[in-house]
This record gives sequence, structure tokens and C-alpha cells, in this order.
Amino acid sequence: MKREIVNHEKVIVVGAGVVGTATGQGFLHHGHNVTFVDSNAKRVEELLNAGLDATSEIDLSGRSSLVFLALPTPATATGGWDLSHLGDAVSNVGEALKNALEPHTVVVRSTVPPGTLDNFVGPLLERTSGKQVDSGFTTASAPEFLRGNRALQDFLSPWMTVLASRTPETLRRLTKLFRNFGGELRAFDDPVTAELIKAVHNAFNATKISFWNEMWQLSQRLGVSSEDVASTVARSAEGSTNPLYGIEGGFAYGGDCLPKDIDGLIKVGIDWGADMRLLESVRAVNDAMRTMETTKASSATAHSSLGRGGGSRR
Repeated sequence: MKREIVNHEKVIVVGAGVVGTATGQGFLHHGHNVTFVDSNAKRVEELLNAGLDATSEIDLSGRSSLVFLALPTPATATGGWDLSHLGDAVSNVGEALKNALEPHTVVVRSTVPPGTLDNFVGPLLERTSGKQVDSGFTTASAPEFLRGNRALQDFLSPWMTVLASRTPETLRRLTKLFRNFGGELRAFDDPVTAELIKAVHNAFNATKISFWNEMWQLSQRLGVSSEDVASTVARSAEGSTNPLYGIEGGFAYGGDCLPKDIDGLIKVGIDWGADMRLLESVRAVNDAMRTMETTKASSATAHSSLGRGGGSRR
């Protein structure tokens, strides 16, 4: 497929770790003007020695740029994401925006809680810059889906790119920028959607790994090859071969097979001393959904009866 020719953008990547470096190098590969910004002087020196443009200060005095924030958001002691590094970077960008003559776009690459762009990044930029979103700057979300051991290759050949911005022109600009890399691209006008997609993406991967760990444990108890079981089911189960199978939420699974076979496999695990807590949770989620469906159906029937004059007689 012929790739679209794009104008060279001015790109500033704040945070030169694995994600930030791959992001910047990927844009460089397509001829964009890239500057890396990192608070670690040693990292800046490494980048300079590698022939890259790097600094510890954010300069927004020139033409309009795309500022990508690729800061670590580690887990907190109570769960959730620590946004302190991201907050520091946003404040620095806000300070640089104060005297900027052109509007700039701030794009969050980091994995963050849904609502971060609207409720944290945007307001903090407004406070520190003294400017208003969609006036002195715009914001966007472009979550990364890079694997640590091949981040640059994944950036250059993505299987999926997700973008979001409440500013249509910003979304068009980013779409034009990323489309040149190929792969499927999905653009949304609500950043919360993009932020949630990234978190759900990782949660799905973690759940799949956990499921097969549970099946590995059961296979060990039964003395069979977990590899034979997993490699076969990965090709036999519609949930593996059809990516759209089961993704429509709001409905309990049913039929003759799924409920009874979940119950049966849990019983096998109990009998053989295997921990089946994931399948027990699957059953619990489905039971709760079934209860919700029954409640909705009863409520709908009641409203329908009242609408037909089926209420109590006087």
C-alpha cells in the first residue's frame, strides 16, 4: 500500500526511557525533527553521544510542536498509577508554554488512569502556563503498545495505533502523522476511551496468562501435558480463533455447555487439589450478570404492563 507523504513535524519527546526513545527514533526514521528531553543528565549525554538532539530543558519558543510525554507511571503502594513523574513533566511543559508564540500540542503516551488527560493534564497545563486549552495549547492521548525488548520495531510497524483528542484539528494532525507507519489506526474524540483501551489491553493479556497458568496447574495435577492442552485449545476454541467472540458486554454466557462445563471443571480442580479461583470468579461474574439480566427483564415487564393499563384496579 502506498504510504501518505506527510510534512515533517517538530517533535519533542519528554522522557527518554524505552518508550520515549523508541517514539523519538521512530519519528526520526520518518524524517521528523525530534528533540529528546530528560531530567537525567547522564541519559542526555548518552543521547548526544549517539548523535541525537537531546537536552534537559523544554523549549517551546519556536514553531508549533507535538510534545509527547513518555514518563514512567509506576504502581503505587495502594494500587493504581503514580502520576508524580508525569505531573512534574506537565508542569515543566506548562512553564515553557507561558512565553510560547505558537500553540503546541501535548500528547500523553504514558499509561494513565482513565480521565487523566481531562482532569489532571489539561488543568495543570492551564494553571502553570496561564493559557487555556484549545487556545494556547491542545491535548491528546496516544497510548503506547510497545514491547520492551522490541520497542522500536513495534513503533515502526504497529499492529494497532490508538489516538484521541477533543480537538478535531489535533486529531486530524495526529492521524496524518501516525497513519504513515501502517497498521490499524483508531481515532476517538474522547480521551477517556483511549486511556481505558490501554489499561484493558494489558488487563486482557494478564487475564489470559493467568487462565493458562490455572490450566497448567490442573494439568500438572492430572499428569497430562499442559502444552498439548494449551496449544490445541488455542486453535480449537472460538474465543482464540475469533477476536470478536464474546466481546459484546452486558450478557451472561448460557447454553447447554458453558455453564455446566465451568461447574464441572471447577469440581475437577477441587477434587485434584488445584486452585481454580479464576474459573470461580468467571462463574461469579456470570451469575451476577444473569441476576442483572433478570432484574432488567422484570423491570421492563412491569413498565410494559403499566403502559398497557395493567396496573392495580381501583
